[in-house]
Amino acid sequence: MNPPKHIVSAAAIVINDKNELLLIKGPRRGWEMPGGQVEIGESLTQAAIRETKEESGIDIEIIKFCGIFQNTGNSICNTLFLARPIGGELTTTIESLDSGFFPIKEALEMVEWKNFRQRIEYCLNPEIQPFCIEFNDENNI
Repeated sequence: MNPPKHIVSAAAIVINDKNELLLIKGPRRGWEMPGGQVEIGESLTQAAIRETKEESGIDIEIIKFCGIFQNTGNSICNTLFLARPIGGELTTTIESLDSGFFPIKEALEMVEWKNFRQRIEYCLNPEIQPFCIEFNDENNI
């Protein structure tokens, strides 16, 4: 029997002092929160911090762990953190065509990929944290 293989990712829901949400515009999924796969030897929080910097140019401080969305169909565990910006400058990269801080209501309307809006909404609602949402979507990559 082969050992199971899972993808672990970390994403940051970054809220600034103006109560605006950081979004990046990826080439495949459109507007979303910054995040990506955890590298070997890297902690979940380190991955969220690194991915946010790589995709948006913004340095962040993790405030708290919010929960997990697990796609059992593709063996993907996405860990989600609430964070605040502590430096850096907004930028674009190969991974992000655009980035910016947006009022929360406007930002939520911009996020259209699968259940990503729900992930952000859960991170903004401390009453349901920590959460563990399990779903099966083999096409949700």
